[in-house]
Formats: sequence, structure tokens, C-alpha cells
Amino acid sequence: MDFLLRPIGMDFNDKVFNIIKKIPKGETLSYKDVAEKAGNYRAWRAVGSILRKNYNPAIPCHRVIKSNGELGGYNRGTAQKSSLLKKEGAIS
Repeated sequence: MDFLLRPIGMDFNDKVFNIIKKIPKGETLSYKDVAEKAGNYRAWRAVGSILRKNYNPAIPCHRVIKSNGELGGYNRGTAQKSSLLKKEGAIS
């Protein structure tokens, strides 16, 4: 028998990336919001872990922030995240 092997969790990763690609400039979602939209409201930490490993500029990870409004982490540094969000008008 032949099996198509996919890493465990790949479907969740794909959902997360697809959700984030749809966040318009000037808007943000929380890690929790992304987790809920991806089908697992308790997986907000997994969302952060997925984004930390992403370096694809087509996926605007900087638009995902903490539920309390704080920026949260960013693999290119929080100063860069803040700068991008200010440039897009998401924060002042």
C-alpha cells in the first residue's frame, strides 16, 4: 500500500497561513482570533509557533497581535513589527 505522508498538523498550518494572507493592510487579528478561525480556539500558542518559523513575505505575520493589544513577538524583531503596522495604519 502506498500512503501519502503529510506532517502532522500541516492542515492547521495551511489554515493559519491562509487566514493571515487575508488580513487587510491596516488591520490586525489576535493569535486567538486566528486560532479560532483555523478551527481550534485553544491553539493560539501554536499559531505563534507557526508564525515564528515563517519568513515568507507573502504571509503578513506582523498583522497578528496579542488579544490585549500588545504587539507580541515577531521573527524580524518587535521594532520592525511596530514599524510595519504603523506604516500600514494599524497602530499609531
